[in-house]
Amino acid sequence: MAKVAFVCVGNAGRSQLATALAERERDRRDLGDSIEIVTGGIEPHDHVHSDVIEVLREDGIDIGARTPRRITADDVADADYIVTMGCAVDAFAPPDWDGTSERWELKHPGGDDEDAVRAQRDEIRDRVADFFDRLDTAV
Repeated sequence: MAKVAFVCVGNAGRSQLATALAERERDRRDLGDSIEIVTGGIEPHDHVHSDVIEVLREDGIDIGARTPRRITADDVADADYIVTMGCAVDAFAPPDWDGTSERWELKHPGGDDEDAVRAQRDEIRDRVADFFDRLDTAV
């Protein structure tokens, strides 16, 4: 089984989008038994941004019950892949971690601009699909 972590600073926006979209992509590809997905933030907020919940709901995904959480070294010690958005792997991964990391340069949309969050959702959806295309050959 491969383990993938999606991590950002607050775990209230980008990593929540990526995690929800990755879970759906994993299920669409019937990889539920071979890919574990975790998420967290290095400085978690107290709630997921409402605009993130809304734009995912528009896409048929409900994350309304989720709450941000702190990512720990234990969460990623056995991760094969870590995808970061706005933070660095060395901020939370154990020093001996030897998996593969990717940094997705995604700006925080900020404010209450749902159109910007929709655009980010769409960009993350494309990145997740590409990630799974590359992952499929490794799983």
